[in-house]
Amino acid sequence: MFQYLALAKEKSWQLGPYPGVDLMVLHKNQTTGGVTVLRRFKAGTTVPAHIHPEANESVYILSGEWEEEGVVYREGTFFFAPRNERHGPHVAKTEVVSLTIFDGPLTVTS
Repeated sequence: MFQYLALAKEKSWQLGPYPGVDLMVLHKNQTTGGVTVLRRFKAGTTVPAHIHPEANESVYILSGEWEEEGVVYREGTFFFAPRNERHGPHVAKTEVVSLTIFDGPLTVTS
């Protein structure tokens, strides 16, 4: 049996770090501060370029279209942003839902 189980239908969306972005925390690692979240970007939302100074970010797009630097990423795309590496801006062309893992605390700087 799994030590931890989360059912999305029993969780709720919370305001994310940017307007138009909501988070659903599925798991938080009490040792590292890392989190596994569902992220929902409202269509038309732009997240400015930013850095995660305390965590690597792994993202899998579950639905929607996301544009970065003229390239559109769709459902089924995986990407990885190492800690301290500037990435973005991200533009949600449609509503986007992603499964995102931060292996350390979710902090953001410009």
